[in-house]
Amino acid sequence: MAAARSCALWSCCGRGWSQVTPGRQLPGLRSSWPGDPLGVRLLSQEKKATETHFGFESVSEEEKGGKVYQVFESVAKKYDVMNDVMSLGIHRVWKDLLLSKMRPIPGTKLLDVAGGTGDIAFRFLNYVQAQQQRKKKRQLRAQQNLSWEEIAKKYQNEEDSLGGSHVMVCDINKEMLKVGKKKAIAQGHKAGLAWVLGDAEELPFDDDKFDIYTIAFGIRNVTHIDRALQEAHRVLKPGGRFLCLEFSQVNNPFISRLYDLYSFQVIPVLGEVIAGDWKSYQYLVESIRRFPSQEEFKEMIEDAGFHKVTYESLSSGIVAIHSGFKL
Repeated sequence: MAAARSCALWSCCGRGWSQVTPGRQLPGLRSSWPGDPLGVRLLSQEKKATETHFGFESVSEEEKGGKVYQVFESVAKKYDVMNDVMSLGIHRVWKDLLLSKMRPIPGTKLLDVAGGTGDIAFRFLNYVQAQQQRKKKRQLRAQQNLSWEEIAKKYQNEEDSLGGSHVMVCDINKEMLKVGKKKAIAQGHKAGLAWVLGDAEELPFDDDKFDIYTIAFGIRNVTHIDRALQEAHRVLKPGGRFLCLEFSQVNNPFISRLYDLYSFQVIPVLGEVIAGDWKSYQYLVESIRRFPSQEEFKEMIEDAGFHKVTYESLSSGIVAIHSGFKL
């Protein structure tokens, strides 16, 4: 989007966050450009300016990019709090269901796009760490002759605790990434995690790099959904999986009426009271109504080249999880 057109790579190491220097290789990712750890591709400086929508408002494509950036810059510090309040905490269940559908295994390389505050990334790390710990326990039970020093060493190896798994969080908004990095430190996430400032429509990664691509409550905010889907397909390895958690179309007329009433009459008020920002949350509910239905979005994913595309509606269609594979 217009407000951010450069890439900044960060990794978690030691006691804090450090900017990745040229030539440094991040865990589990191959370098294809000399001196460049992720094969970063420069983002283009211009996009064709045509008309699109910003909520219910018609704006130019360049203008939408800037407006969406300002929305998330404004709400970043209260983003997680507002998610809990608006959804009564149910967003946590939806994200847990995304991970249960993903079922990552140790060694998985995940790209989480529009994942600034780290909710999906942290769940991923916790999931694979729990899997790896169960695997270690099974191995230790089978090796009764190990000394206590050898057992302690196995449990203290932080990199091994993830089994080589790695998650890259990509977001176009600097403020959202700042919030995510602070949360990572507070929650003790160090290994297997890195952050990149980048555009979902022009991802700064080489082809065939990741096992899984996720985007949760982010794709409706991009200017060109088709381009974002094409980029998702490009950066996934053959056999890789696309997973999208997004607001969708309610399929129960009664619930739909209640949902509209809550969305337009309550959510903007909550935004004003908690985050001091009515307009951003008015945009939020409008952007949800402009997003394609489950079937329409499924067709868009297929048009981007994905196969075996399916979806599951949650909470009567308030949100849906779409899944597809690069074959």
